[in-house]
Amino acid sequence: MSTSASPFSWTDDGAAVELSLDGVQVLTYTYAADDPQVESPRPYFHPVRTPAGDVVTAYRPHDHTWHKGIAWSLPHLGPDNFWGGPSYRRGKDYQWLPNNGAMRHRGPAAVTDDGGTFRFAHTLDWITQQDVMVVAEERSFHVVPGPDSSYTLVFATAMTNVSGADIQIGSPTTEGRDNAGYGGLFWRGPREFAGGTILAPGGATGEELRGKRAPWLSFVGQHDETCRYSTLVMVDDPAAGNPQPEWFARSEPFACMGPAPFFSTEVLFAAGATLHFRHAVVIADGQSDAGRIEALAGTALEALAAGSAGGADR
Repeated sequence: MSTSASPFSWTDDGAAVELSLDGVQVLTYTYAADDPQVESPRPYFHPVRTPAGDVVTAYRPHDHTWHKGIAWSLPHLGPDNFWGGPSYRRGKDYQWLPNNGAMRHRGPAAVTDDGGTFRFAHTLDWITQQDVMVVAEERSFHVVPGPDSSYTLVFATAMTNVSGADIQIGSPTTEGRDNAGYGGLFWRGPREFAGGTILAPGGATGEELRGKRAPWLSFVGQHDETCRYSTLVMVDDPAAGNPQPEWFARSEPFACMGPAPFFSTEVLFAAGATLHFRHAVVIADGQSDAGRIEALAGTALEALAAGSAGGADR
């Protein structure tokens, strides 16, 4: 479906929406996931493609089968794991525990296209492995075409603690594992992106950026077969009211990155409270230098500001 003037078309089968931009299927958002319980079933974006059609996400890689494209995932929501896989425990390393929760879609989903912006919104119940609801979430995303062979995905979440008790949200680092503060909106790149380039504001590069605070982070990777390059830029919304995030990023042995709001410090999620997070991801064709990435980050900030001003994603 689409409007006559829109560059978008889409289909929705009741579990996933597939979105095309100018005739290229650029992303699929599976909002009613049926993955195994040990992988913490939750919505995810995969495959995600550039405007030229190159795939920039991985799904269920053999080293971490719970990594799912681009997904909102929290490994330490109190004692519960909404990331998937084993849980890190201080002094005990990773352990398989009966604590893998699930984010369950509660419909209906709302889909709109105003001719230039595609929007999707739905609600989710976060259910522990013991079948207890702990979080009620309102989630949305929108997609806008961008300049320079790119488009921007804006992701927003409002999580309300309905457990009846305070919850501490943390990470493996807050549990004692050094420099492993992952959690939040997380991207896992395709296998061939291993060894790609991580770049931050000011031209800083490399895995030493892990754990550093920055308004955005980017990754440039090269594809097998075509040998073309793609660029991703993830940007935190400065208007969301949260501290500037620390970042989790790797280039070896695989490509991944994400703003990690609970990297090194636990955050109190009080009973009845609502937490808001908002990020943008620019997906672009081609290799990028520092100047182009700065420009793409600016495009993301414009998309974040436009969405906020228009009341979107709230």
